[in-house]
Amino acid sequence: MNRALLILTPSLLLASLSACNPGANRKPQESQLVLTGSSTCAPLVNEIGKRFEKQNPGVRIDVQTGGTSRGISDARSGLADIGMASRNLYDSESALHAFPFARDGICIIVHKTNPIAELSDEDVIAIYTGKKTNWNEVGGGRDAPITVVHKSEGRSTLELFLKYFKLDNTNVKPSVVIGDNQQGIKTVAGNPDAIGYVSIGSASYEAEHGVAIKLLPMKGIVPGLGTVRDGSFPLSRTLNLVTREEPSGLALTFIEFARSAGVHDIIKEQYFVPLAP
Repeated sequence: MNRALLILTPSLLLASLSACNPGANRKPQESQLVLTGSSTCAPLVNEIGKRFEKQNPGVRIDVQTGGTSRGISDARSGLADIGMASRNLYDSESALHAFPFARDGICIIVHKTNPIAELSDEDVIAIYTGKKTNWNEVGGGRDAPITVVHKSEGRSTLELFLKYFKLDNTNVKPSVVIGDNQQGIKTVAGNPDAIGYVSIGSASYEAEHGVAIKLLPMKGIVPGLGTVRDGSFPLSRTLNLVTREEPSGLALTFIEFARSAGVHDIIKEQYFVPLAP
């Protein structure tokens, strides 16, 4: 009896093995991490992720924004491997696990050409509640209507701003409502009469690179890395990576990397304050 001789080429051999083992050609689940949340954290985490990918070929770090509330919600539900939160967890979120990796502050910004050098807390409250609507109503301001730029719900920058100034969001009278820091910076830079509040790190980076904004002191203290680092700036916060359970595998490796001295140069380059490893 003649029998046909089957010669397996490498591709046929691989296909044959795959048929016996359907998972043979699949990439392991831990080849990708999805992080969602804070627009303050996202650019920084994205840069950290790029370095992590270079040191770990085949790994992909997918960073998406949407606000701290999204990051916490996605981490809790499992839609994200890691959430990004630009504040500490609330008591109601204590079942989650938070890992601080940097510090930042929130500052008031105006257009670079605005003659205002500083605003009191009372001035900021009056502007945001519509009691002062013209720049000439605050010391040294020109005769021009104030464009009030405010954050949308779900943003930790909004929550901390309201908490610091003891404001109820229903009493705020915004001219423009924006989402992330970049939108806020772009809006103020494009309007000489606008005022907003954003991440110190984001604002410092953009101002240093020629964007037409000015960061205002609070209580006489200049916003910057030094005053955030030493805790003297009145409105500062911790940036956190958040998980539903105690992290393990790739998630744990990435979190440890993001908290290590090996990324302090990236954190400083992005105008944030590194934490001790």
